[in-house]
Amino acid sequence: MKSTRFVLFIAVAVQALTSCTTVIDAKLDTGPIQLSVDGTLTDQPGQQTIRLTQTAAYFDNSQPTPATSATVTVSDDAGKTYPFSDPDNDGYYVWQPTGKDTLGHIGRTYQLTIAYQGDTYRASSKMNRLPPIDSIIFVKRKLNPFSKTEGYRGEFYAVDLPGSVDYYRIRFFRNGELQNKPENIITSQDGGFRGVNNVTDGLTFIAPIRRSINPDSLYALNDVVKVELQSLTADAFDFWQALRTQITNGGLFATPSVNVPTNIINTNATGRKATGFFITSAVRSKTASVVQANIRVRED
Repeated sequence: MKSTRFVLFIAVAVQALTSCTTVIDAKLDTGPIQLSVDGTLTDQPGQQTIRLTQTAAYFDNSQPTPATSATVTVSDDAGKTYPFSDPDNDGYYVWQPTGKDTLGHIGRTYQLTIAYQGDTYRASSKMNRLPPIDSIIFVKRKLNPFSKTEGYRGEFYAVDLPGSVDYYRIRFFRNGELQNKPENIITSQDGGFRGVNNVTDGLTFIAPIRRSINPDSLYALNDVVKVELQSLTADAFDFWQALRTQITNGGLFATPSVNVPTNIINTNATGRKATGFFITSAVRSKTASVVQANIRVRED
C-alpha cells in the first residue's frame, strides 16, 4: 500500500512539473552604450590591429556597431608612439610598419590611448617573456575507451622559464583553422595550473597543458597542426579565465552572469565606462604534420 501511494505521488509530481509551464517575458533595461575594445598587440612582424565597437542590448544578436572616428595611439616606455588609423571606417584601427621593426618588444610597457566621443580612455600592458616551443608529437589513440574510431592525439613540449611567475595562453590551429571553441581558451601559469605555488617553475609544461591542443575529434594522418604560445600579464590571465568561465556558464548548475574584468579606464572618473581588454603578447609558434616522423608509441 505504501509503495502504491509512493508511485501515485511521483506520477502527480511529474505531471505537475511537465504541465504547469509558465512563459516569462523578461524585459531587461537597456544600459548605456559603451565603447568596447578588442586589442592584442604582439612582437610579430606586420601590421597590428585594434578593433573598436559599441556595446548593444543583451538579446541583440546583430553584428556590433563599429566605433568610428576615434583617435587611437599606442606609446611605449622607450619613447616611441605608434598611431593607428581606420582606413576603411569599419572600427578596425591599424598600425602599418614603415620598416623591418616590429611594434612589440619583450620587456617594454605599452599604453593605449583612445579619444572617442568626448571621452579619453587609457590602458597599459607589459609584453612579458616566454619560452620557445621545442616540438610537437602525436600518439595513436582511440577517440575514447569504448570507441572503434582511432586517430592521433597531439602534444607539444615547452620548458617554463625559471625565476619568476609567468603566464601563458595557448592557441592551436588544425590545417590552418584556429580552434576557437570556448573550451579552447587555454591558459597556464608556469606551464601548469594556477595556484600551485611555483612548483612547476622552470620545468617542462605538465601533461594536461601539453595535451590541451586537441580538437573534439582526434587528428588524422597528414593533418597540419600549429601551436602558438603567447605571454600574458597576470591581469590578462585573469581576463581570459573569467571570459572562459562566463561563456561556458550554463546548464543546471550555472551561476549568475557577471561582467568580465577590463583594463580600459576612462580618464574622467564620472565619464562613460568601457569594456574589453588591451593585451600585449610575445608569440612563439611551432608547426608539425601528423606524419611518421612525428608519431610516437606511448603507453600513457
